[in-house]
Amino acid sequence: MSLETEKHAPARRTQAERRAQSDRSLLLAAAELIAEEGFQAATFEKVGARAGYSRGLASQRFGSKDGLIEALIDYLHDRSDELAAGHHIENLSGLEAILASVDVYLRNLEEEQAVRSYFVALAGSVATLSRLRTAFAASHQRAKERFRTLIEKGQRDGTVALDLVAETSALMVGSLLLGISTQCLIDPTTDLPSVREAALNTLRRSLGAPK
Repeated sequence: MSLETEKHAPARRTQAERRAQSDRSLLLAAAELIAEEGFQAATFEKVGARAGYSRGLASQRFGSKDGLIEALIDYLHDRSDELAAGHHIENLSGLEAILASVDVYLRNLEEEQAVRSYFVALAGSVATLSRLRTAFAASHQRAKERFRTLIEKGQRDGTVALDLVAETSALMVGSLLLGISTQCLIDPTTDLPSVREAALNTLRRSLGAPK
């Protein structure tokens, strides 16, 4: 191989990078199956086949169906954090950061199948009284804490009303997103862009500091 060829040859991925890629492929395959066919469809056999790997690899990586769903929850949270960082939400005022977070979430809900799979899995875990309810409760707590932090930031910078209780207001924002997400699962024809606009206007009026 010439020096010129070596210069332009793609760098060989490390073992950690290959593992991260295979994990991501397995999780996305699970998300697609759940969104398309329901919670019970995400078997290791189907997940491995769709991702282009063996059933054994999915079992080895996640151990159980619950382990797979817990990993999917973590992946979706990490994905949400990446989207927020890409929009530089941390540089916005408290109120604008809340609105931008809601906007990014709802646009992602409309465009990415993986997000819809979260709520299908949530419904399945509640219906079957699965121990995964604990994992989903922790996930919702994590989202609530994120909004609570932004509400408190807004109260400090003067963009969010001081008479609001940050904890309960954060729960309200999270519950709004949960309700919209569930509605879109029940009725895929829901006009999400219009709902998104209405949600943003409502939150601006209900959270914003008086002028």
